[in-house]
Amino acid sequence: MKWIRGSALSLVLFAFPALAGPPDLSGFWALDVQPKTGDPALMAKLPPNTAVLGDTGANEYPSGEYGGLKPKPDALAKAKKWKPEDEMTLQRVCAAPSLVYSIQGPFPVEIYQTPQLIVFKYEYFDQVRIVFMDGKHPPESAPHSKTGHSIGHWEGDELVVDTTHFAPATITNNGLDHSDQIHVVERYKLSPDGKKLMATQWFEDPAVLDNAGARYIQWVKREGEHVFPYDCDPSLAVEYQQTEKLEDAK
Repeated sequence: MKWIRGSALSLVLFAFPALAGPPDLSGFWALDVQPKTGDPALMAKLPPNTAVLGDTGANEYPSGEYGGLKPKPDALAKAKKWKPEDEMTLQRVCAAPSLVYSIQGPFPVEIYQTPQLIVFKYEYFDQVRIVFMDGKHPPESAPHSKTGHSIGHWEGDELVVDTTHFAPATITNNGLDHSDQIHVVERYKLSPDGKKLMATQWFEDPAVLDNAGARYIQWVKREGEHVFPYDCDPSLAVEYQQTEKLEDAK
């Protein structure tokens, strides 16, 4: 009888194995600079009327180019007035962008994962972001910031992060800024070998854009490494201005 019970239990466990938990995204991730077209499964989930930007990494759009985004007239007029030297002032040179722009830059990130919280520690401008896995967004009147307010959930092996409450900041680093109404949805998944982290970043901002935008971002895992302090030095603006004066004097 004991053997029969044990055998029956073994059959049940074999037929219904323990459910695996979500994948572990923890670790140090460096931007993958190799050419890529995007994970087909992730790209297929982007909504229609979405422009996929090509500025991931060190790429920057020139003035007047917005990667297929369709700015509304007021936003476009403001963007056309932008000049690169506008960023090289004491007030602007160390002003952090929002995560809408900064997560796709050529800087690494560390991820710390728990069932309740997932923490992203970005090297770029020392930004830290918390994704609440069992929460909901606060009221619109709650404070807005450059990192916004993020909530997340798992859809199979994909981490889906929904972020609101952003403070206004840049979208494409050439004068096109988003408003505090921007809404961002990201999807993260590991490659089959677990060595790459793949993501799409989708955003909409009806106050600024007539369509939506998206980026594909991919990182590679590096064991034993850590992000370094960014420590932006505002004296860079002074040096830049002095250099410009010397050039003008020639």
